[in-house]
Amino acid sequence: MISCIAIDDEPLALKQIAGYIQKTPFLALAGKFESALQALSFLSENEIDVMFVDIHMPDLSGMEFVKSLNNPPKVIFTTAYSEYAIEGFRVDAIDYLLKPINYTDFLKAAQKAKDRFLPQETTIKKIGSNEKFLFIKSEYKILRINLSDIKYIEGMREYVRIHIESQKAVMALMSMKKMEEYLPVKSFMRVHRSYIVNLEKITTVERNRIVFDDSVYIPISEQYKSKFQEFLNKNFLI
Repeated sequence: MISCIAIDDEPLALKQIAGYIQKTPFLALAGKFESALQALSFLSENEIDVMFVDIHMPDLSGMEFVKSLNNPPKVIFTTAYSEYAIEGFRVDAIDYLLKPINYTDFLKAAQKAKDRFLPQETTIKKIGSNEKFLFIKSEYKILRINLSDIKYIEGMREYVRIHIESQKAVMALMSMKKMEEYLPVKSFMRVHRSYIVNLEKITTVERNRIVFDDSVYIPISEQYKSKFQEFLNKNFLI
């Protein structure tokens, strides 16, 4: 499933795109926003795959918004002005939809997004059956890491930093979403946009934070709080 958001300052256009997303089986609507500034706040706490972005918006245009992001999701632009098509492709947009948008054109653009994401998902499923160790390419080496040795994983834009017991942390070129899909759910849980923790390594929780070694404090964000609380409840001795 490809997670999406829609951004358009025109309520009817926004409703149409959101409806198209919900109608498409392989897309999931994560949010809809009437301004780029609203979406910016959402993206600071959530990771999504594709944005449907209107170019002409007040305060911050869709093009300026995408260019301002350090590591933006994939983009499909929507606009009533065809002269922006070339500029859209310069920021590596998946496609460019010209208003008024019919569902046939929308579905063609969505299929392009699916073609980009599906090979990655297939690879993850094929290699994700092992629950004891993983191999990570770091710098010029391929390193084996035992899952039982991982304390937590920290997201750093397009990289992840894997923190390991009694070893130096390992950096790898990989998204947090990809890392999360690889790890076994019975042992690992995402608790923040930037953190995945090994549940078996948790010894102290205080003030919505997980404490490692009395020096590392990992926040539990609102998005993942209920899921983490469910884990605590199942293992809480009354």
